[in-house]
Amino acid sequence: MLKDRLTNVRNKCPLIQNITNYVTVNDCANILLACGGSPVMADDINEVEDFAKVCDGLNINIGTMGIAVPSMFAAGKKHNEYGHPVVLDPVGAGASQLRTDVCNKLLQEVKFTAIRGNISEIKTLVNGVGKTQGVDASVEDTVTMDNLDNAVAFAKAFAKKTGAVIAITGAIDIVADSKKAYCIFNGDPFMSKVTGTGCQLSALVAAYVTANPDEPLEATAAAVCAMGLCGEIAKKRMTSMDGNVSYRGYIIDAMCNLTAEQLEEGAKYEIR
Repeated sequence: MLKDRLTNVRNKCPLIQNITNYVTVNDCANILLACGGSPVMADDINEVEDFAKVCDGLNINIGTMGIAVPSMFAAGKKHNEYGHPVVLDPVGAGASQLRTDVCNKLLQEVKFTAIRGNISEIKTLVNGVGKTQGVDASVEDTVTMDNLDNAVAFAKAFAKKTGAVIAITGAIDIVADSKKAYCIFNGDPFMSKVTGTGCQLSALVAAYVTANPDEPLEATAAAVCAMGLCGEIAKKRMTSMDGNVSYRGYIIDAMCNLTAEQLEEGAKYEIR
């Protein structure tokens, strides 16, 4: 049950190493604390392998790469050696050749437990090229009820190829392994007005799969449902004086206060 995945995060308090982008690093740290995990924001090449020894899982986010790219490979391989879960967020893959090349190489050299991105980013990983609009999905790639079956089949095929759980997030979220997919309908459109909700979700996925090593599919689905549900709770809290900055804080507040029972009752999904 999804509520058990949340309970395990609270009980185990997984320590997650994050090599993430500087735009949202603080929000990623806070969402991990809010969900019951603990963050390490260490990306220097001279220490990432040392932190891999003491951390329980790794979140790699390519949002702002720069000098952190070698650290992504070093940390990913070291966490693989220790048998730790590793999550990839291919931010903007397809928007530039550099991002696409880095992602393709990461997929070749690091084993990922889960990969989370929008549909255009995931298509880029599958095809080796893409047309992502900055860090946003291309309009023509949008997942709808009309093309949901095809999108589910696409996610399952990529999961089979990589051995990772594939989380495609958007208006409708898909979380799939090679045999089973959760189609998730939680969330609020206003979440798109906050920079970094996707980055926060990838950090959240890392905490959930690390705390639930035997249930990576359900753990990832629980994290996606939890994030969307917290977006809904936060939106209800807003007043006419609130904007996207307040909303960002309300999402983290909602995650901090989210109970296992709330997640189980509020999760909106179907299995295909």
